[in-house]
Amino acid sequence: MLKLTYIALAFLLSACSLTPDQIDETKNWSPSKLYSEAREEMNTGNYEKAVSHFEKLESRYPFGTYAQQAQMEIAYAYYRQGDQPQALAAVERFIKLHPDHPNVDYMYYLRGLINFNDKVSVFDFLSRQDPTERDPKAAREAFDSFKLLTERFPDSKYTPDASARLAYLVNAMAQYDVHVANYYYRRGAYLAAANRAQAAVKNYPGAPAAEGALYVMIQSYDALNLPQLRDDAERVMKTNFPNSVYFHGGPKKDKPWWQIW
Repeated sequence: MLKLTYIALAFLLSACSLTPDQIDETKNWSPSKLYSEAREEMNTGNYEKAVSHFEKLESRYPFGTYAQQAQMEIAYAYYRQGDQPQALAAVERFIKLHPDHPNVDYMYYLRGLINFNDKVSVFDFLSRQDPTERDPKAAREAFDSFKLLTERFPDSKYTPDASARLAYLVNAMAQYDVHVANYYYRRGAYLAAANRAQAAVKNYPGAPAAEGALYVMIQSYDALNLPQLRDDAERVMKTNFPNSVYFHGGPKKDKPWWQIW
């Protein structure tokens, strides 16, 4: 019995002395096997393990094409996992290391998507949080990424979707300014309301949200007893939105215009 105890103890000590490489099942895997296994983990939603495999692939075979592909896959895995900071860091690293890579257009597109889907950004209109409390920083960064993609890679297969999202983002940012302008107006800060609404019209020409912005300007200038500015804003609104619902009692209810994707 004592002898068996010594044998068991020796086995435990031996197991404890093993290094991570000795117990790592991937130790002798080829680059192709590491990549295929990582992709399999990705397909099943096991993003943490997929990232682990991709990182091993990159560190063990840093000079092959698999390493560059692994870097892109890592960024995508973090994005699917909902880890925005890690996903953005991985994207920026790839762009910095491989600015002329054939697939760098995808990384610009992915960077835009990461910011576009930021849950705490201006797009989260489904929450009950006051829209004026949200930071539109992610919207602007998504806009910059998509705009850069469309300008630098007009023939990219990702450009059509990026262009559609750009149009959405323009109105989203304009709508944010209109929310802020309405916030100021409701609290009696009429000059601030007029200035914010005017900024929406000026900075985002052609955006559908300009209709609401012009109406805030009309109301604000009227409250400030500035009839000339009020009439100017009303004339512009009637020229651009002759059938505006604001001339007939205003919209009956907010439309879920943001529900596109």
